[in-house]
Amino acid sequence: MPIEDRDQASLVTHALAKDTLSRIRDENTEQVAFRKGLVKLGRICGYEIIDGVMDTEYVTVQTPLTETTGERVKGLDDVVIINVLRAATPFVEGLLKAFPRAKQGVISAGRDEEAGMDETGAFPISIDYQKLPEITKSDTVVVADPMLATGSTMCTVLEHVLDEAEATPENLFVLSAVSAPEGLLRVGEEYPEADLLTVSIDDKLDEEGFIVPGLGDAGDRAFRTK
Repeated sequence: MPIEDRDQASLVTHALAKDTLSRIRDENTEQVAFRKGLVKLGRICGYEIIDGVMDTEYVTVQTPLTETTGERVKGLDDVVIINVLRAATPFVEGLLKAFPRAKQGVISAGRDEEAGMDETGAFPISIDYQKLPEITKSDTVVVADPMLATGSTMCTVLEHVLDEAEATPENLFVLSAVSAPEGLLRVGEEYPEADLLTVSIDDKLDEEGFIVPGLGDAGDRAFRTK
């Protein structure tokens, strides 16, 4: 199955997702290929969400020759994608290929690297900017960040998203390319209403809070800032 349930999260197991992730993990993959890989992963994950979660309905279709019955996906107009700036920007670009009519929100969230992790393994998080669309109980919300490390950033983002929402959305996904077990545990405990979806559950966090084996710094690699 393209999406498999695991103890900590659900895994996108599509062969192209695994192939693409392997390519962008490579330290020799340069900026353009890395960004394109994140776009491709976002598109694949979007299609898997549609196939695995969203219902279809039968409709009547008039072809050039005759009338027939077809199927269409329900709820495509009720999708909200939250872009956790900045690394998620190419990831979200891919999601929008699957959900071209989605409402979009952005949250600029970053962890204080200089402060470091506290005794619980969490970082202080600052929110510099947010602009969110209306979220209703009929929506499918996808909060996208390619890296789920300690979970500190994602928990802060989810707090802001749910505080702004008119009601608890029908579906709430936390979507990542790679995740650390520690981050999945933190988000799962603090926000059990969220479905955690990732392409890979990696081995661990290092002492500085980076995912191992991971991707490196996805933002720096995508935007060539280092």
